[in-house]
Formats: sequence, C-alpha cells, structure tokens
Amino acid sequence: MWARLNRLFDAEDAWTRPLPESYLRADAVLALAMFACSAVGLEILRSMGVLGGESAPLWAQYAAMASAAALLAIRRRLPLLTGLGATAHLLIIGSVMPLVMGQVSQQVLYFIAVYSAVAWARDRRALVGVAVGITAALVVWMIWYLALGSGMQQILDTLDDTDRSSGLVPPVPAYLVYTALINIVYFGGAAALGIASWRGARRRHSLAEQADTIENQAEALRDRAVVEERLRIARELHDVIAHHVAAIGVQAGAARRVMGHDPDAAAGALRTVEESSRSAVGEMRALLGALRSADRLPATASADAAASPAGDPTSSPDPSRSAGHGVTDIERLAASHDSADFSTSVSVVTGTGHPLEEVPPIVGLSLYRTAQEALANIRRHSTADRAGVVLRTGENPGGSQYAEVEITDAGRPRAGTSGSGLGLLGMRERVRSHGGECEIGPRVTGGYRVRVRLPYRPDVDAERG
Repeated sequence: MWARLNRLFDAEDAWTRPLPESYLRADAVLALAMFACSAVGLEILRSMGVLGGESAPLWAQYAAMASAAALLAIRRRLPLLTGLGATAHLLIIGSVMPLVMGQVSQQVLYFIAVYSAVAWARDRRALVGVAVGITAALVVWMIWYLALGSGMQQILDTLDDTDRSSGLVPPVPAYLVYTALINIVYFGGAAALGIASWRGARRRHSLAEQADTIENQAEALRDRAVVEERLRIARELHDVIAHHVAAIGVQAGAARRVMGHDPDAAAGALRTVEESSRSAVGEMRALLGALRSADRLPATASADAAASPAGDPTSSPDPSRSAGHGVTDIERLAASHDSADFSTSVSVVTGTGHPLEEVPPIVGLSLYRTAQEALANIRRHSTADRAGVVLRTGENPGGSQYAEVEITDAGRPRAGTSGSGLGLLGMRERVRSHGGECEIGPRVTGGYRVRVRLPYRPDVDAERG
C-alpha cells in the first residue's frame, strides 16, 4: 500500500516544482479575496437566521474565518504546512463552531489548502506522510464527532420525521454514508486536482528541457558545420597553393636552365608559369569567396545536417563552393608537372558500365585533390624523375560503385625536405568523409604510393554534387 501511495504522489521523482514570479503577492491577494467572501457569506447566513444557534461571539467567528484565509497566503511557499494548518483549523473550528466551519466559503478555503499542499509540495516523500496523517485525522475526528460529540444529535434533529423515509437503508446510516461520501469526494477531489496540476507542470518542464536540448544540439550542429567548412576550405587552399607553387617552381627552374640556348622552351615554361599562377589566383579567389560567406553557413549547414543522417558518407561539403575540378581534369593536372627532368603518365582503367563520366562531382573533386597533393609531394620531397597516375572505376564486392586514383613513383626521399604532414592528413580526412579507404606509404619495391578508393551512390551523390 505504501508503494502505491508513493506512485500516486510521485514520491520517487526528485524534481522540484519551480515557484512562479510574484507568487507571494498573488497568494496574499487570494487570501484577502477569500476572507472578504467569507465575511459576506457569514453576514448573509446571520441575516437568514441560519447561525442563530451559534454560541461563539461574533469576533471569534470572524477570527476563525481570518485565520483560515491567512493560510492561503503561504500556500505555495509552505504548502505542507498549509495543508496541516487547514486540517487543524477544520478540526478545531468544527468542534467549537460547527456552523461557521460548515459554511461554503470555509469549505472552499479547506479545498484550496489541500489542493495547494499536493500541487506545490517540494518534498514528495513528506507529502505522502502528510496525506496519510490528514486522512487519519479526519476519519478519527468524524468518528468522535458523530459518536461522542453533538453530531449524532444534529442528525437526529434533522431527521425528526423518520416516517418520510422510503429507501432501503435506515435514515441514520444513510445520512452517515452520505456525509462520508461528500467528504471523500470533496477532499479526494482536491488531492486529485493537486496531483494533476503537479504532473502537468512536470510534463511542461520536461518539454521545455527537451526543447532546450534540441536547440542546443542544433546550435552545436551549426557550429560544427561552420568548423568543418572552414577545415575543408583550409584543405583546398593547402592543395591549391602546394600544387601551383610546386608547378611554378619546376617550370621556372626549367626556364632558367634552357633560357640561354633554347629560348622557345624557356618561353613555353614561362607560359606554363603564367597559366599556373592565374589558375592559382582564380581558385584561391573562389575559395576565399566561400570563406567570406561563412556568416551564411549556419542556416545552410543546419538544413544539411537535418537532411543527412549522422555518419552518412555522402554528406560531404557542396562542391559548388570549390574550383569544380573532377577526375577528367587529372590528366591535365599531371601534364602540368611535366618538365625536362620529370614526366608523368596517366592510365585509365574503367569497369564495365562504370565510365568516368558517372563519377559524381564531389567524389571526382576529392580524387583530383588527392592526385594534386601526391604529385606536388613527389616534386618537393622525392628524387623521382617520373610518376604514374592510374584512374580506376568499378564495383565493390558489396555492390557499391567506386572510383580510385593511385599515384606511384620510384624515387627516394630527398634530404632536408620533410613537410608538415598536413597534406597527408587532409587526404585521410577526405577519405574518412566519404567512408572510403586509402593506402599511403613507401612501396616494398622502392618509391612511394598513394592509393585512394572512394565508394559512391550515383543517385545520392549526383544530387549533392
């Protein structure tokens, strides 16, 4: 039974109902209003002669009403004390001034006090004990009042004409049951209303907490999208600058060596330098333009985050903000590294029904940047005089399509040219964002190999591209 009471009054819930602003003022106004109503009701009953049998002086009657109304001024500040005080008031006044206690305004005061005790109690375990104590006190008082007090005589006086009774139950037991049911429904209803009020406030608090959590998560997703976009742009800038600066250095060195005896070759190398510098400026302008528009990223990013499930390998950045390179540009990229002392070769191996044109732009851009970084690293950090690039498309054992780029060389590390490692880190981050796989490191037969395979789903990646 005690466990049922704990569940009924939510005694296991540690939540504390917060008090509203200006609640003391509102409760004080309620107390004054209820006292005024009680005073008006008392005077009406006195004028009707209903209280003619009340022996207590008038000031005591008003004091009884004022003390009951005063309890409502602390009903939310000290709810359990209000419930206990109202119960004690009912028992005392019901014993010495039963006619005053029985008027409607007084009963409304007791109803509000019981409701407030249940609805605003902060210690729900203590509430269970208070509720049991109040119930027991009321039952004992009713038994005493009817059995030993003047209650039974009042019932007999009311039922002086028993000949009118035509029911199945004798008049006195019927009156007792009727009185008990009225009290159970009345005070039980006050407690039930208080429980409903507390649980309603609890649900509203939970909903508000969930709304705050969702808002905080959305803000975190927007911030994360901004950071990821900035990191993407940083990787793009690194790849663009590394590639074009390496190409410019190579072609400028070649032009310097042949300028004296082969002006035409020198002029061609300088034209390549000019084209590479213009391309670098154009690509950096596009990337910096995307960076300047970062203030608009949170709204866009939040929409993308809402549309893409967590961990979806296709949820990569929008390639429209990049320079727009793809797998078809890799051959021209490799040719831009050719010089008198370095050559590149490009091979394409496409699976049946998987041409390069079907590779989505976002996947093609990542493969292009991978080849760009790998070729730039060879020129800066390797003694190799040639490099091979292989493009492959096909289908994984699981049925998903893939595109792959492999860059190899046969050189040795050049002394004093160790880099920062950011380029290789960027490669791995690109692969991770697509859910692909990569092999980066020295070859057993000598040289270095970079192989990146990215899976894709044309229907999804094409939409994102």
